Amino acid sequence: MSIDIARIHALCFDLDGTLSDTDDRMVARLARQLRPFRGLLFGRTPEYAARRLVMGIETPGNFFLGLTDRLDLDEPLNRVSELLNRLRANSMPDTFWMVPGVYEALAALQPHFPMAVVSARDERTCLAFLEQYGLGKFFTAVATGQTCRHTKPYPDPILWAAERMRVQPSECLMTGDTVVDIRAGKAAGAQTVGVLCGFGEQAELARAAADLILPSTALLPEVLLPSGKQPAAGAGALTGESRAPQTG
Repeated sequence: MSIDIARIHALCFDLDGTLSDTDDRMVARLARQLRPFRGLLFGRTPEYAARRLVMGIETPGNFFLGLTDRLDLDEPLNRVSELLNRLRANSMPDTFWMVPGVYEALAALQPHFPMAVVSARDERTCLAFLEQYGLGKFFTAVATGQTCRHTKPYPDPILWAAERMRVQPSECLMTGDTVVDIRAGKAAGAQTVGVLCGFGEQAELARAAADLILPSTALLPEVLLPSGKQPAAGAGALTGESRAPQTG
């Protein structure tokens, strides 16, 4: 697996599991809820059981997202999601975790490429995550699940982002942690990178024909930039703290 670096003129990033450490946050929360039932886990730790459950819901979840698009149900579901998010915002603040090293990676990449977020997440929480960690300044465009009529795995949000970055879709590199991200990138004619810091596993990303698979989004500058342009190891105030939950 390899990518044609000379062809890349813009970068697209999924959010959950790629920039936001969503899976570890879900695992930590679920593990706390499973601890009273430790005796029913067949000798497994609550953390192990929680991670397997979280990984197990990815495929049906992605199927459901695709089905709602095919049946043109995404718009009414988005309206319900917006209402629930407004009610939730009145009762508690959002908390987000970030994949370690992502801030430094984006800071290193931004001078060389226009960049966009391409997420199926709702607009409010997507923008809240970017604001919490000061990431908005790195992105030319932000496509959420409500930006286009169809979201991933359709190519629509990548095509939309490419237009705003003033590049051809084939000149984009789509980075994400799930098969849905890879399929959307391929459908748009973009090259793709699968990352293992989120929900996806190496075997399924390889089956989806990701052009490259990396352990983490934070390693992308090592692939795309000359050695002198890469972030220094351990540089930046957020490197050792980006997994810690913060309130926004």
